Amino acid sequence: MHTLSLRELADGLAKARFSSEELTRHFLARIAAHNPALNAYITVLEEQALAGARAADKQRSSGDVHPLTGVPFAHKDIFCTEGVRTSCGSKMLDNFIAPYNATVVEKMAAAGMINLGKTNMDEFAMGSSNETSFYGPVRNPWDTNCVPGGSSGGSAAAVAAGLAPAATGTDTGGSIRQPSALCNLTGLKPTYGRVSRYGMIAFASSLDQAGPMARTAEDAALMLQVMAGFDEKDSTSIDCTVPDYSASLNNSVKGKVIGVPREFFAEGLSDAVASRTRAALSEYEKMGAVLKDISLPHSHLSIPCYYVIAPAEASTNLSRYDGVRYGHRCDNPLDLADLYTRTREEGFGDEVKRRILVGTYALSAGFYDAYYRKAQRIRRLIKNDFTEAFKSVDIIAGPTSPSPAFALGEKVDDPLTMYLEDMYTIAVNLAGVPALSIPAGMVDNKPIGLQLIGRDFAEADILNAAHQFQLQTDWHKQFAPAFA
Repeated sequence: MHTLSLRELADGLAKARFSSEELTRHFLARIAAHNPALNAYITVLEEQALAGARAADKQRSSGDVHPLTGVPFAHKDIFCTEGVRTSCGSKMLDNFIAPYNATVVEKMAAAGMINLGKTNMDEFAMGSSNETSFYGPVRNPWDTNCVPGGSSGGSAAAVAAGLAPAATGTDTGGSIRQPSALCNLTGLKPTYGRVSRYGMIAFASSLDQAGPMARTAEDAALMLQVMAGFDEKDSTSIDCTVPDYSASLNNSVKGKVIGVPREFFAEGLSDAVASRTRAALSEYEKMGAVLKDISLPHSHLSIPCYYVIAPAEASTNLSRYDGVRYGHRCDNPLDLADLYTRTREEGFGDEVKRRILVGTYALSAGFYDAYYRKAQRIRRLIKNDFTEAFKSVDIIAGPTSPSPAFALGEKVDDPLTMYLEDMYTIAVNLAGVPALSIPAGMVDNKPIGLQLIGRDFAEADILNAAHQFQLQTDWHKQFAPAFA
């Protein structure tokens, strides 16, 4: 059952081929057997999941239910979940039991989906390899000596190894798409404001966005249908109609113009990944789409721009962790200053401290205009690049990550090299547009991803393009051999 897609599992439940309880027990057994080798889950909710599965079976027997009622999934441990530890991969929140549910959690529960547990992640979502977690690194199911990508690496590894059929993730600079590429999944970052951020622990408030991680574009569409929608509790939520994402999946892509930015195939991209990506793009030509060479002239500024804006917002958001209200608190503080200092020194890891320091510096008197304000101006130029490109193309496509999964420990001591892992994904967050990564082939027996970028609120368009690609290829059907 663990090799079936979300859609196939939903169909199986609808036709009573198996019950939700049987399905849930199957995934819980796989978690028990394989999670020790992968470290994909921080918290497993066995009793809660089984109780929810029994309730779902009763609902299904009584009549009209949501299509995904009784289907298991996992939540990234960044979503507040009432009565459950919500750690954000940190020591700071290791003892935090959320008193309320994030809107995404509420929506999944309202659909009757079964939460198997909370997945591991880079501390406060800061990382591209899932090596900064307080709970230790996650391992990639395709090669357990390699990273799964980050920060949503636990969600990616769980789905790739069949420890959940789908999972939620968050994406601030590529944290859904990059691990999806490295683990052979379909991962979608929606338009900023499409999915509520209420109850999602903040890293960089103007960049963070929640989205689905699954095996197929069809599954991602089903998940997004549940997650999306206006939320009055989130001031960044956009009040606009949510389309039926599954309705347009089978539309032809013939005649669609796909822009291929020349900057995405410049220095820094592995030759093997470039070749494999171009081969994937040629599939669209076979389907009648037109590939067009385009330019995103300010894309080379996305990494320096991001690493001013994101740390600046992080330094503000993480100032709430002071040992007074919740989370870690140092022992026997001498005074208030000692409480603040030692709590943060003990509670935050090196990468989080590094970004707080960078962000605080960028916002400090005398440097705000030189760094933060200038970065915001560059951000507008990056957004304008996308706006201009979409005047002549329907979708923008290119590699998701410059290389396949790298070895654990290979880049952990070199932050600048690590930051370059997000060189093709960060601009999307700065611009706020939707993008997804889909399986596009293998390099050195490890997966790589093809990134599809759409106009604002055009998730349906890129899901359609992704689904059509998956009808013509079978990369998304390949399963990590050691966990099949």
